Amino acid sequence: MDRVRLVELAESPGYLLKEASSALRSAMEAVLHPLGMTVTHYSCLELLAQRPGLSNSALARGAFVTRQSMHVLLQSLEREGLVLRQQTAPSGRALPVRLTEAGEAQLRRASAAVRDVEDRMLSELDGAQVDAFRIALRACVRALSA
Repeated sequence: MDRVRLVELAESPGYLLKEASSALRSAMEAVLHPLGMTVTHYSCLELLAQRPGLSNSALARGAFVTRQSMHVLLQSLEREGLVLRQQTAPSGRALPVRLTEAGEAQLRRASAAVRDVEDRMLSELDGAQVDAFRIALRACVRALSA
């Protein structure tokens, strides 16, 4: 009978990526929490700043959450005055969302904190290694998305 070939966790790219992802999320939560934000909250604001008018569904996909979770978050952000949702859809049923001035101000603070975390994450790599890292991550995404 053949023996099962075990994955060596210390060398497994998938395990190392998950470990890095978990450490990154924890570090981001630590700097966002004092700002009254979660990683999903921040992701939503960042997506809206870069792609104004996204629908709930597009935001959910971009933030890696369910549509229902994004709907609840958007309601909260709207109550806080950080986003505005159009009352009627320009076409179809999707209600585009955009940041308010207060949302932009909160995002500026959060983006600076997240950039600091990312800089710390990459601090042991030189410029060429950072470029190679980005290229490798994009290649991994493409390979698994094909």
